[in-house]
Amino acid sequence: MVDADLKSYFDTIPHERLLERVREKVSDGRVIKLITSYLEQGVMEELASWTPTAGTPQGAVISPLLSNIYLDPLDHLTAAKGLEMVRYADDFVILCRTEAAARQALAWVTQWTTANGLSLHPEKTRIVDANIRGGFDFLGYHFERGYRWPRQKSVKKLRDTIRRKTRRANGHGLLVIIEDVNRTLGGWFEYFKHSHYTTFRQQDSWVRMRLRSILRKRHRLPGRGRGADHQRWPNKLFATQGLFSLVTAHELFCQPSRR
Repeated sequence: MVDADLKSYFDTIPHERLLERVREKVSDGRVIKLITSYLEQGVMEELASWTPTAGTPQGAVISPLLSNIYLDPLDHLTAAKGLEMVRYADDFVILCRTEAAARQALAWVTQWTTANGLSLHPEKTRIVDANIRGGFDFLGYHFERGYRWPRQKSVKKLRDTIRRKTRRANGHGLLVIIEDVNRTLGGWFEYFKHSHYTTFRQQDSWVRMRLRSILRKRHRLPGRGRGADHQRWPNKLFATQGLFSLVTAHELFCQPSRR
């Protein structure tokens, strides 16, 4: 497969070509004028001002829409060539049956991007055999040998968020803390519920450790939750307090009646 990434995509989209593709979909001149003004709005940086001729201002709600309009021909041309491409904004993969087919697809996409004023990122674009150890990351997941699970950055982001909510000096009651933690766990699960089942037990255990550490602090005990704390504050305690369980949620999700 081809794991591709467009280099500085949002900063390099040519304005004139972009507007041509917008005109193919929008006939209202007032809308075209508004989008043109949006793209050509002046920029001031360190007391110097200039008018951009490429790129879309990031952070605005219309930028993803314009970026998708510009790449729309790539989607259709890829399909016409019989290639299976999955794309989200400037990040996409092309699925191929052989390495030779993947190299051919990469050469074709490189040619298309160059002709359209874009370039593939030299370090982030590569050919990957997803059937062997190593795999690839895409949209927060890691894919490898027929399995998928959250990539390391996705797990780190989850834990960093939980850490902020479960500091040992947290002055809120356990129920309030759990309610706050549940919002993060529930949202994370909704996105990563398609992961391999082994993903969730480790995260559940880590969250309970964080909560036990808070309870240790309140009982004037040093360190984090460990050892005898599993008997002092068993898993059942947190379940009765309403702690969201990733393992339980995944088991329910996998039941045939719920899919």
